[in-house]
Amino acid sequence: MDDWIDYYDSTHTIYVSKLHRDVHFQTIARDIVGYISSKEAVVLDYACGEALSAETVADACGRLILAEPAPGVRGRLVARFAPNTKIRVRSLDDLRHMDEASVDLAVMNSVAQYMTPDEFDAAITTIRRLLKPAGRLVLGDILQPNAGMAGDVIALLRFAAQHGFVKDALLGLARTALSDYRQLRTRIGLQRYGEADMVARLSAAGFTATRAPVNIGHNPSRMTFVARLAFERNRDAETARHRIETGNRSIER
Repeated sequence: MDDWIDYYDSTHTIYVSKLHRDVHFQTIARDIVGYISSKEAVVLDYACGEALSAETVADACGRLILAEPAPGVRGRLVARFAPNTKIRVRSLDDLRHMDEASVDLAVMNSVAQYMTPDEFDAAITTIRRLLKPAGRLVLGDILQPNAGMAGDVIALLRFAAQHGFVKDALLGLARTALSDYRQLRTRIGLQRYGEADMVARLSAAGFTATRAPVNIGHNPSRMTFVARLAFERNRDAETARHRIETGNRSIER
C-alpha cells in the first residue's frame, strides 16, 4: 500500500477537473450519510483521502473520525476541518489506541484495491475491535475479478455526462494513459475480490456480510458490502429463541 499512499500524497491527476473532484466527494458523502443510523453515531472513515465533503457526513452524525495514512493529505485535513469540533483527524496508527467498541459505523471506500490481502485483513481486524456490538462496517468500491479499466472509463464518462465535464473527462483520460497512475496500476496492479470471496474473507474475520444493492460512488460495476459483527447476530438469534421458548412455556401453563 505504501506506493499508493505516496502517489495520493503527491500532486496527482486522478481527477480530471475541480468539478470532477468536487462532485466525486459530494457523491461519496451523500452515500455514506445513507448508512448513518442516528445523529449521535460515531463514524470512522478509514483511509478517507481528501474527504472534501466530510462536513456533510459530520452534520449527519455525532462525531466523524477521518483516518488517513498519507501525511500530506492528513495535514490538509487538519487545516481544512480544524474549525469543526465534530471532526477529528487521525493516522491509521492512532486507531490502535482508540477505545474498543467506540464506533457505530466504519466506512472503507475505494481502499481495499490498494491493499495486499494481509494489509486488508489487518485493517479489518482493527476496525472489528473498534466497532460497537451493533455497529456496521461498509466496504465500498470493491473491484470484481472480471472488471477491467474499460468499465472504469465508461463509468467516468457517464458520471461526466451527468455533471457536465465530458470534455475535461476525455482530456483527463488521455493524460491518465501517460501518467504515474497508469504506470503504477500496470506495475503493481489492483487487488480484486469476487462476491463470495469477500463474504468469506469477512466471515473469517468475525463478520457476517452481504452485498449492498448499490455501490458507493459513481461506478456501478464495483461492489459495496455491509458487514456486522457475527456474535451480535448470534446474540440476536439467541434472544429471539429465548423469547419464543418463554412464550411457549407461558402458553403451556
